[in-house]
Amino acid sequence: MADRQALDEVVTFTSDLIRVDTTNRGGGDCQERPAAEYAAARLAEAGLEPTLLERARGRTNVVARIEGTDPSADALLVHGHLDVVPAQAAEWSVHPFSGEIRDGVVWGRGAVDMKNMDAMILAVVRAWARQGVRPRRDVVIAFTADEEASAEDGSGFLADRHAGLFEGCTEGISESGAFTFHDGAGRRIYPIAAGERGTGWLKLTARGRAAHGSQPNRDNAVTRLAAAVTRIGAHEWPLRLTPTVRAALTELAALYGIDTGLDDVDRLLEKLGPAAALVEATVRNSANPTMLEAGYKVNVIPGEAVAYVDGRYLPGGEDEFRTTLDRLTGPDVEWEFHHHEVALQAPVDSPTYARMRAAVEEFAPEGHVVPYCMPGGTDAKQFSRLGITGYGFSPLRLPEGYDYGAMFHGVDERVPVEALHFGVRVLDRFLRTA
Repeated sequence: MADRQALDEVVTFTSDLIRVDTTNRGGGDCQERPAAEYAAARLAEAGLEPTLLERARGRTNVVARIEGTDPSADALLVHGHLDVVPAQAAEWSVHPFSGEIRDGVVWGRGAVDMKNMDAMILAVVRAWARQGVRPRRDVVIAFTADEEASAEDGSGFLADRHAGLFEGCTEGISESGAFTFHDGAGRRIYPIAAGERGTGWLKLTARGRAAHGSQPNRDNAVTRLAAAVTRIGAHEWPLRLTPTVRAALTELAALYGIDTGLDDVDRLLEKLGPAAALVEATVRNSANPTMLEAGYKVNVIPGEAVAYVDGRYLPGGEDEFRTTLDRLTGPDVEWEFHHHEVALQAPVDSPTYARMRAAVEEFAPEGHVVPYCMPGGTDAKQFSRLGITGYGFSPLRLPEGYDYGAMFHGVDERVPVEALHFGVRVLDRFLRTA
């Protein structure tokens, strides 16, 4: 059982890590090293031997291994990223890098995404050192750089260049799972992630004939691009149920006593009410236009126009995604992947999933654990190159009215102290038995 010091330390570590500004603006503009050194020092104090690794100066990753009691067992990867997305201080109630603790809440960028989980990992590992605890199987701890951009300096670099550090790892856990979802009717649902949609960030390029803006021009690159973007934004993607989403819908239907079959998923989602939010983004592929670049003067028709699209596809859905984009862009617009990562799926009938469920239920007996597929992506994509099956499991017990999803990349990101305490207890319970 996590001791009192672990409960105190998880709050301190979360606050301390938030105060280290690891803003990732993309294009290599980030310095995770101070946070990596902080995490490595806490691990070293627990008797571990952390390794610091960089592909680019200042883009630091930390890896350490805890030996288990059963050398024949597969190893488990526990990972969290150290970088955060930008925050505009003028928009916040507190400074986003203050790490302020006020009224039982820790405030700041990274409080949920995901320095809270980093702090939980550190607190649990240090509690084990004090108590002389060893897990059943080897546990590999990894704190990564660059998750909020391409992961090239983080998990991608580790998977491609330092695979030996993850020898024996067959499963991993990281962010975005086992949090409290309140359905507005008194139920508390704890979704555990067992899948991720693939990432297909696209660059669209239309070319035409540059000319004076006052002249007729049927080869207008802006017009061609706008038409393609409109088609993409308006497209209705067909329903596709993966095994994880099918399991989620089945368990939610049983929880709510709904007899609508999976043949009418849209009707089922309507009946689920607020709980539909757990699955509605993952029953289809998606493609949302996000950026436009064209022209340099109002009276000049440019010869080229560019757009960017945030595309996501389900496990098994990449071929359909590609074919559909070929059709929607048409003959006058080229598209390519600006960033591309695989979709993931993890079994929900595995012993590891059962142990995660049991750990949550021990400390939240009133809760209902269900599987779900993450609409976005995590470092689990890169670690999957090493044959590591990834789950989202960063437990938090949250009060009603707390919008967990809005905390990700949002203004006034924060996490309750009691949620961190719950997370440490659940993570400790799971990792001892994993």
